[in-house]
Amino acid sequence: MAIEVLLMSDVDNLGKAGDVVKVAPGYARNYLLPKELAAPVTTASLRRLDKLRKEREELARIQKAEANAKAAKLKGVTITIAARTTDGHKLYGSVTAADVLAKIGELGIELDLSQVVLAEPFKEVGSAKVAIKLHAEVSVDISVDVVEG
Repeated sequence: MAIEVLLMSDVDNLGKAGDVVKVAPGYARNYLLPKELAAPVTTASLRRLDKLRKEREELARIQKAEANAKAAKLKGVTITIAARTTDGHKLYGSVTAADVLAKIGELGIELDLSQVVLAEPFKEVGSAKVAIKLHAEVSVDISVDVVEG
């Protein structure tokens, strides 16, 4: 015996906001409803969801505009990081995403560590492209030069 609920937020392995899904009564009663992730299917909850959807769309539009502005500032940027080396080529430690983030911060651009997409830390002197993911739809590559210092 399942009940229908209207999802007010995205729920992993269940659905996206606005979907009407059938779930077990206990799951709805003990998890979804108390955390306001879902609501019973009524006209009032449909109106509430419509209002939330409009607010989220406006917020997403603003966030994307801010991401585009940051991307314009970062386009074509080359960052130079001086690091200690053991033999002039291999780094004594490594250059991580946090180091790249700190250099970007010196340019006056505020980012989160999660936005710097670095597959693995730099362990040698050289140059590479590092992706900066500013938004789900906006990313920019910057050049990072690691030099002996």
